[in-house]
Amino acid sequence: MFAKKTTRLLSNNVTGAAGKCVHNKNPRNLERLRIARKPQGYHLDRLGREYWHTLYFTTTKKHITGQIVHNNGNVVVSASTNEWALKKHLYNTNDICAYSNLARVLAQRCLETGISEITCNYKAEPNTKFSEYLKILESEGISLSEPEVFRVARPWDKSRPEKPWEVIE
Repeated sequence: MFAKKTTRLLSNNVTGAAGKCVHNKNPRNLERLRIARKPQGYHLDRLGREYWHTLYFTTTKKHITGQIVHNNGNVVVSASTNEWALKKHLYNTNDICAYSNLARVLAQRCLETGISEITCNYKAEPNTKFSEYLKILESEGISLSEPEVFRVARPWDKSRPEKPWEVIE
């Protein structure tokens, strides 16, 4: 009838006893640690879905829209020149200045939500508005390729990859 409430035990400052149980409610935590599974889809699919987050880009006659979509289909982050906050600072909503400003806004929103790696299936021709868009996304700190999923090393493997959750300083 009632859902079980999860609690987080914290350390006690007086006794110094550490908590025994911590529930992480960040849905992207396993993706950041490279442990989460990437859906592979079917081999007959035109575009594979082997990603956690991907870039979708839409242009119309008047506006441009950039979206970061999770592999389950949910739009995680989006930015558009149709938004009033962007539109009021732009002279034209479909020129090179709009592309560069939209890339900066989308990159800032991605970093605020904790997304620093995305998959980009688009190929940009040099010296175009879209190539400038991708270049600014990379310069703002967004990597356009996702890391590989961590695979546990087998006993007979020659190399042992570094675990992504261990920090060696």
